[in-house]
Amino acid sequence: MKVVAKKQQFAVIGLGRFGGSVCKELVKLGNEVLAIDSDEQKVNKYTNIATHAVVADATDEKVLASLGIRNFEKVIVAIGDNIQASILTTLLLKEIGVENVCVKAKNNYHHKVLEKIGADKVVHPETDMGKRIAQQLSDENVIDYIELSDEFSIVELFASAKLEGKSLVELDIRARFGITILAIKNGEEINVSPEPEYKIARGDLLIVIGHNDDIKRFEDQVM
Repeated sequence: MKVVAKKQQFAVIGLGRFGGSVCKELVKLGNEVLAIDSDEQKVNKYTNIATHAVVADATDEKVLASLGIRNFEKVIVAIGDNIQASILTTLLLKEIGVENVCVKAKNNYHHKVLEKIGADKVVHPETDMGKRIAQQLSDENVIDYIELSDEFSIVELFASAKLEGKSLVELDIRARFGITILAIKNGEEINVSPEPEYKIARGDLLIVIGHNDDIKRFEDQVM
């Protein structure tokens, strides 16, 4: 039986290369996405991709309120080269009461300002790919994500309390889910190719490889 993950609601402000990539991947992962940009041409490209796509000025508090932006679980500010608009939008989102705001930074100065005004996560697309950010935002269990191909990935996952004290042979992860645990990290110690008798402890970080669907199925059923 296929397990369907709970949908989350995201708003992506700015539909350039980075924002567009995040938007597409969030939708692909089964989430509801409101796509926002002041450029009508960009918005038109996402009318058949995002759940909703609207032309709007995100630096206008009344406009943000009319969109019900406060009701979204996470908002990604992916405004391009306009640092002033990025900062003002972030400030308004936090003042409105959005709990989780992730913002694209153009440089280190921009990064510092965003942190000071309350951005919950600041990313640099030059080093953080849109897909990687989307995976981390969409799934709180994911600590890191490396895409090997369109179908296979290496993912770092924190072991849930349900796994504590259980051995790898007991869980039979490879047979049940078709994924492989490459290593288990606890603090500074890392156990590469752990023995079947290894018992998972509190705080263990599982480094797994496999098909994206199998990894997701493992998370949904076991984590």
